[in-house]
Amino acid sequence: MTGKAFYLETFGCQMNAHDSEKVVGTLLAKGYHQVDTPEAADLVLYNTCSIRDKAEQKVFTRLQNFKRAAGKGKVFGVLGCVAQQEGEKIFDRAPHVSLVAGSASYTKLPEMLVQLEAGNRRVTGLSLDTDETFDTPFTRRDNPHRAYITIIEGCDKSCAYCVVPFTRGPERSRTGESVMAEARGLAVAGYTEIQLLGQNVNSYRDPSPGGWDFATLLARVGEIPGIRRMRYTTSHPRDFTRAIVDAMDANPVLCNHVHLPVQSGSSRVLASMQRLYTRAQYMERIAWIKGARRNMAITTDIIVGFPGETEADFEETLKLLDEVEYDSLFSFKYSPRPNTAALAMHDKIPDEEKTRRLMILNERQRAIQLRRNADCIGRVEEVLVEGQHASLGQWIGRTSQNRTLNFTHPENGGASLVGRYGNVRVTRAGPNSLVGEAVENVV
Repeated sequence: MTGKAFYLETFGCQMNAHDSEKVVGTLLAKGYHQVDTPEAADLVLYNTCSIRDKAEQKVFTRLQNFKRAAGKGKVFGVLGCVAQQEGEKIFDRAPHVSLVAGSASYTKLPEMLVQLEAGNRRVTGLSLDTDETFDTPFTRRDNPHRAYITIIEGCDKSCAYCVVPFTRGPERSRTGESVMAEARGLAVAGYTEIQLLGQNVNSYRDPSPGGWDFATLLARVGEIPGIRRMRYTTSHPRDFTRAIVDAMDANPVLCNHVHLPVQSGSSRVLASMQRLYTRAQYMERIAWIKGARRNMAITTDIIVGFPGETEADFEETLKLLDEVEYDSLFSFKYSPRPNTAALAMHDKIPDEEKTRRLMILNERQRAIQLRRNADCIGRVEEVLVEGQHASLGQWIGRTSQNRTLNFTHPENGGASLVGRYGNVRVTRAGPNSLVGEAVENVV
């Protein structure tokens, strides 16, 4: 490599976003500088997601764009889940790629950079021997007010559609004290919102003698001075306990929001997906959340068109939406992934039928969200200010329930309010956001 300008594009979830913060921090510490376009970079990196085929194909499309003259003099690297999934096959599929590294190898990134700088054009980091997974020494935080903390990596579940166990490896949790130390350091540095991350965050088990479970960790981190909000994602219903709700109820620092992916409303499909719970067991957990003293927002993930999903199964999912009344959801068409059990299943659903079901699901959910958001009109909500719509004369805030609330404030033309908190009265509602007016100074 002749220069040290790098470009990094991230695909996928918050885990990938936080992984990219670690990669960027390491590169900056090694004398590299970040640029905004791949054309301006000497080192071009793609941190990838393999949960769905569409996300995976985007990466190879990006690489194809630089296959010939446009890529001359550049070094390309594929990081993350696609790297772990495809391994050295990426070198054959995209011969101009020089680095293939999974997320478990980021602690070894400095050594891999030395190899690249020496001219090695087939550098790999694909081991899932992950004792040092959490110990990346450099992290460049993208947001000065909200910070991610990874508390558990990998997944021991074997959901029939999911590639995560093959790309992230088995579950391994950090010690409670290491999580606490990172959270205290972030609070001292001025971060007021923390989000705990894991592929299956509520299966966290402290490996040290104290043996904290996830509910205990929530309670302890929520007591750290300076932290005003704490979130977590993603939960698995099998490991979601009543103690988690009790911990949230006991401390207002823990945000009024639970993301609890259901994937299907049909117990038959859930069994086929190997999700390890029934519809009734999932609804028991919903009852715990709705029975809390605080008003908790509930969001979820749903897959339509899983192999063998009948029209009756799909109707069960629609009925679940009506019963739970989710505040929002992420919906997907089933996407076959390598190494997963669902690949061998019969009764594949045609893509046009998946599309039809997805449209029906989203229309049903849109009506629910309109009703749910309309119920917020007249309420006063505390927001963390995240940005500004200058052209609309509005600030962008987020509530404890994770709703976006755009609002006007007397300081619209003055100093930035980003990173500050304030109370806002909701005056209007749409399906995806709220609008309001500040009722006091933002502090």
